[in-house]
Amino acid sequence: VEIFEFWPLVSLLIGACSQGEFLVEISGTTVTITCPFEDEEIRWELSGRAEDTRERKFVIKDHDSTPANLSCSSGAQKRQLYLNARVCANCEELDALTVAGIITADLLITLGVLILVHYFSKGRKGRASSGGDRRPRGQKTQRPPPVPNPDYE
Repeated sequence: VEIFEFWPLVSLLIGACSQGEFLVEISGTTVTITCPFEDEEIRWELSGRAEDTRERKFVIKDHDSTPANLSCSSGAQKRQLYLNARVCANCEELDALTVAGIITADLLITLGVLILVHYFSKGRKGRASSGGDRRPRGQKTQRPPPVPNPDYE
């Protein structure tokens, strides 16, 4: 039996900002965060420590799933993000088409089993049991006991 691992467990708490939102992408243990500012000179801080990158995208390789406070600033504007992303190294990523195919195949197999069970159980309804009693089944018509005295009739 092969076990499919779907999307990695991801829980993100993203702070919304007035100019837009952070874009967070997770693939394996790599986390890529895109700052909402459009400027070219962006300063990043990870848990209070300044980073050397000045690009709009900030990449964290080999993230260990510990929560982190990030901020990106451009001039006087600053946006903050609390990142709580659970990542795993050996997870498989599946696209939406693959997941839809798996669900559709499961539903078709289940429907096929239901039809087979219905078909084979339908033929057994009218058959008599192979027991020793061969009386016809129907309403039991029993006569009442004879009346001991004909005056009571």
